[in-house]
Amino acid sequence: SLRNGREISCSAWGQSNNQLTSQITSTRCVSRAAIINNDNTCVSRRFSSRPEKKSMLRLHAVTLKHSDYEDELDEARWDVPEEETHLDPTDRRKMEEEEEATWWLYDGTQESRDVLAAMRKEEAQKARWIKNSSPPVRVSEIDERGRAYGRGSRKSAQARVWIQPGEGEVVVNRQDFLTLFPREYHREHILGPLVASQTCGKFDVTAVVKGGGLTGQAGAIRLGLARALEKYNPDYRPPMKRHGFLTRDARMVERKKVGRVKARKSPQWVRR
Repeated sequence: SLRNGREISCSAWGQSNNQLTSQITSTRCVSRAAIINNDNTCVSRRFSSRPEKKSMLRLHAVTLKHSDYEDELDEARWDVPEEETHLDPTDRRKMEEEEEATWWLYDGTQESRDVLAAMRKEEAQKARWIKNSSPPVRVSEIDERGRAYGRGSRKSAQARVWIQPGEGEVVVNRQDFLTLFPREYHREHILGPLVASQTCGKFDVTAVVKGGGLTGQAGAIRLGLARALEKYNPDYRPPMKRHGFLTRDARMVERKKVGRVKARKSPQWVRR
């Protein structure tokens, strides 16, 4: 008999059609088709009303690319080579030395791994310290007109200095520095970097200075001249550094204090 579009085996339960109909109606359960074994015995299975799982069998068409499939013997073409790590000879030597120095530490335990990790971290920190302590690479900085520029300051004076190959002429604020600085001390102070680098008479110096007095202006021009020489040729740096021409003089005028004549001078004391 057919109920709800499915075939139901009556011999499975040994009941009549009416009894089966009432049982199906009361239990609201549908039985799938009975499975008949080789010995002509019927076995029934009862399932819920859940939908059946879709088959995982691929039924749609698959497109295969045209290729040569007759190279079965040539298996070497399809072998994927392992990635080789190409190390620098120096790095490889360092790795081998590290393995030789730490082979006795590693025994497969977590403690040995922690010790090796701490050692590698310490070595990496030392390498960073060595790299940071190395002096920077200095290069020449010359503009399109063949000049090098340096800026200097001293007390409240500010100076901008340019140098270029010439006959040794020094011009400050469009005046000869002999006119602007009548004292011999100030002139020697300004020409100090040229004497230290042994470049007297090889560069023309042009400076623009403002603020401060003659001593402050002379110190500002000297610092700007030393920095310009360093930018023109970094080889001039060591002798000027030894003489302190590249160090900014931080001394300033000390302010006047309350109850004193100047910064530290006290008023004259009268006994009577």
